Amino acid sequence: YTYEKKYGIGGYRGGGRSSARETAMRVSAGAIARKILSSYLGKNFSIRGALIQMGSLHINRDNWDWNFIKKNPFWCPDKNMVKIWENYLTQIRKNGSSVGAIIELQATGIPVGLGEPVYDKLDADIAKGLMSINAVKGVEIGNGFESVFNAGESNVDEMRIENGLPIFLSNNNGGILGGISIGQDIIVRFCVKPTSSILTSRKTIDIEFNEVEISTKGRHDPCVGIRAVSIGEAMLSCVLLDHFLMNRAQCG
Repeated sequence: YTYEKKYGIGGYRGGGRSSARETAMRVSAGAIARKILSSYLGKNFSIRGALIQMGSLHINRDNWDWNFIKKNPFWCPDKNMVKIWENYLTQIRKNGSSVGAIIELQATGIPVGLGEPVYDKLDADIAKGLMSINAVKGVEIGNGFESVFNAGESNVDEMRIENGLPIFLSNNNGGILGGISIGQDIIVRFCVKPTSSILTSRKTIDIEFNEVEISTKGRHDPCVGIRAVSIGEAMLSCVLLDHFLMNRAQCG
């Protein structure tokens, strides 16, 4: 509907910019960005992601195992959830429906000083990059929306000196303060909506504004969020490289 109203192009097949295939170029660019960052930042640098919630079913963070993520088809860090998600998603598919997902990303080995305090905040650009991915509907940094439930005393990241260097005693702000990286791990989560391309009949209108119902046939993932893990890693890599190069040009 929006493409038709804005461009006069219906794109009823859902291809082109409407397709998640568009993200292939993002993953390619992210791979290059990650290699460049690794060459500058060394072996302590890494960017990795995991699927932490599918529909209403979320992982147990006490079971988090980064090594397990690439050993299962869900990019899941909790081995106890894999079979549960598999059965759940199978039933969703058989019902002709779909579910959303939440992905968590972590960037380690990021130096202090990336980002600007006003219009080029690091967290703002990360949010923009992730929100530009198809079907993404929300982004949070650090504690994000959960910080509403905290008081100032518990949410603040206190500081001390250790071996002559400043350290933070927590990371509630996800590695970014005032729009600038603080040297801690950057923690960001984003949510992917349930795809509207489902077998279950839904009310819509056709190109002539007739009220109709539609059932989307063909191959469609019951949870596109699974594929979004590597896309999120790629977008975070691209944004961090942009800010690393801008900071290098400005501050040497």
